[in-house]
Amino acid sequence: MSLRSFHLVFVTVCTLLCAFLVVWSFVLAPEPSAMATAFGVVGVIGLVLMPVYGFAFLKKASKLHL
Repeated sequence: MSLRSFHLVFVTVCTLLCAFLVVWSFVLAPEPSAMATAFGVVGVIGLVLMPVYGFAFLKKASKLHL
């Protein structure tokens, strides 16, 4: 597995984990708390930024022929 492929898999897994964090904190949390809400907000930020980073990496990697 090349470094590019590993990087894309890692970004995908991180995005899925952020999605799980959002679902857990806003839907599945045993009791709503400030910490669960904070985890949800961090998950939403990660859910937005990880795909942006992945596309930027793909663009840069294709430009560098990696």
